[in-house]
Amino acid sequence: MVTTPYVRAELLAHAPQGVAPGQPLWLGLSITHQPEWHTYWKNPGDSGLPTDLAWTLPAGLDAGEIAWPLPKKIPIGTLANYGYEGTVLLPVPVTVASSFAPSPLAKDATINLRASWLVCRKECIPEEGEFTLQLPIQSTTALNGAAFEAAAKALPQPVLAGTNGIVPDSQAQIADGNLLNVSVQGLPVALRGKTLDLFPETAEVIDNAAQWKQAWNGSVWTAQIPLSAQRSASPSLMPVVLAEQSPAHATGPDTRTGYRAELKVLGTWPQVASVASVSPALEAALKANAAQASGAAAPAMGSGASSLTLTAALLGALLGGLILNLMPCVFPVLAIKVVGFTQHAQDRRAHRVSGIAYTAGVVLSFIALGALMLGLRAAGEAVGWGFQLQSPAVVASLAALFTLIALNLAGVFEFGHFLPSSVASLQARHPVADSFLTGVLAVAVASPCTAPFMGASLGLTATLPAPQALAVFAALGLGLALPYLAASFVPAVARALPRPGAWMDTFRKLMAFPMLATVVWLVWVLGQQSGIDGAGALLILLVGLSLVVWALSLAGRARMWMATVSLATMALLVWAFVPHITHVPTAQGATQASSASGWQPWAPGAAEQIVATGRPVFVDFTAAWCVTCQYNKKTTLADADVLADLQTKNVALLRADWTRRDPAITAALTQLGRSGVPVYVFYRPGKPPVVLTEVLSVDEVRATIAQL
Repeated sequence: MVTTPYVRAELLAHAPQGVAPGQPLWLGLSITHQPEWHTYWKNPGDSGLPTDLAWTLPAGLDAGEIAWPLPKKIPIGTLANYGYEGTVLLPVPVTVASSFAPSPLAKDATINLRASWLVCRKECIPEEGEFTLQLPIQSTTALNGAAFEAAAKALPQPVLAGTNGIVPDSQAQIADGNLLNVSVQGLPVALRGKTLDLFPETAEVIDNAAQWKQAWNGSVWTAQIPLSAQRSASPSLMPVVLAEQSPAHATGPDTRTGYRAELKVLGTWPQVASVASVSPALEAALKANAAQASGAAAPAMGSGASSLTLTAALLGALLGGLILNLMPCVFPVLAIKVVGFTQHAQDRRAHRVSGIAYTAGVVLSFIALGALMLGLRAAGEAVGWGFQLQSPAVVASLAALFTLIALNLAGVFEFGHFLPSSVASLQARHPVADSFLTGVLAVAVASPCTAPFMGASLGLTATLPAPQALAVFAALGLGLALPYLAASFVPAVARALPRPGAWMDTFRKLMAFPMLATVVWLVWVLGQQSGIDGAGALLILLVGLSLVVWALSLAGRARMWMATVSLATMALLVWAFVPHITHVPTAQGATQASSASGWQPWAPGAAEQIVATGRPVFVDFTAAWCVTCQYNKKTTLADADVLADLQTKNVALLRADWTRRDPAITAALTQLGRSGVPVYVFYRPGKPPVVLTEVLSVDEVRATIAQL
């Protein structure tokens, strides 16, 4: 059982004949809501998210989909949601395969469930829980029979005509481009003459909150339902659930019975409306996808519009990669290449080889990272660009790597002092591999900084075929590597460099400080993810790592004794402090800090609910590892005139922190046509949202506020 301030959730089972092939077996999540709080149906309506259940079952047991009980309409201002209040059981049928053969000594089957739900009142709180149940295999489990029986009665029943089992001809005719004329036959006599609620199983089709006309013509129920102004689906078959309209503030058990009908949609769907201000290239791609979804003949990529879309994305990615060289997160890695230039100032062939290898490392790494992101998304994972720095383990590993590089550049140690000569000489014997790996390192730390320059292009990759999407990532990598590649082939650059000499040692040690600055940034990022204890733990481990490196660089007996002591100390530190790095603290402190500055934490549906009250909303999609986000936060978003304008217009301020992985924020970014941060959006009552540029200016923000 999981209990929060808003709900109590419990995993239940019902196996009246035990766990055996051919016998009924039901599992379910029971959610009891606090008064005025609710969770959501399979189609949440104008906002919200449906409850998600992820099962881990013994071999031979297969969980089906949730058998969703009849929901109720929950009006919120000018919006309407579909969900549940009070107590609801979400039952799931489980099939027991004929091959199910537990151990003769096994008495129980272990059932594991990971559930996530969004619970809302005026505010929305995303919650989750992990549940474990020991289900008896042989004996009857009928303790929860009454709850599952009640849930079965709450399931919508198919609409039948008489007793012959024939599903009647129900349909929806598109009229005037913005109405659905619905006609349903064969509803029970008990419903005739009563006002009904209609719950569409397909989301974002009808105007959920609209008042619409309905009438009875004998046994035929008809209605004229407005389409949503932000419609995103064009189904040819539209399943709906019908039930007697419940009172607005009903209390007590829900005694309504729902009936499910499948409407054949006749007529031509109107063109899908654009829901946000997006780049022309992305809008063209979305229209092409919509045409494919509705069965229309979409233009081939060789046509003018599609070719223009891909060409614009490639050019945008190339330009974004070029500008990326000016970002502070990239400079420390470029410092390594500058040291390489000084070491081979007069060797033109070495320059060219290094440039090609570095470019290959950058381009292939961007392609690999893009392919991984696209693959994870195709598998159902909610990830976006820069996802690698959402992992505290990756951030800590990069901090350790940059610490080692800084110590090496500063002269604290040389690889040849404590590594076998065959390993220590790899850089000298394989400069191509060294340059290639430097390119890989550049991508690891630079990719989160790309969103400010190619947010629309990255969002477009989600709508393109995989080969074309990967071409966009390759163009981004080429743009990043292009200045160094060009310098490698231009003799004038090599001639402009000073001749090798004693100054090179001083320059090399100077380059250690950008590396240490990067370590400071990474420790700060980890502090945003794992709290002050996580940042402190990482600092302690970095000190221990430095001690090990220094001890291994000693000579003679001192090395043997100090290395043994330092390695033992490091092992103890790893055991004691690594859990602090991977631990994710609660967000209470961050929430209090945001509230004090006027910002409130973002939650799914929060912006829409505030807009429904007539108040505009400004959402800042940000992350601690996003350098541009932090720059905008300290400059434009802290400007006194901007803050005064926001207060004058009574704009609600929401901050969506993507520092740690958050599937809900990832989904919101995807809906806006973006894959990374920063993203800045104004939501206005009765108007589509406005997406600002990633590099904010005071004039742009104030001009947008003036139009609210």
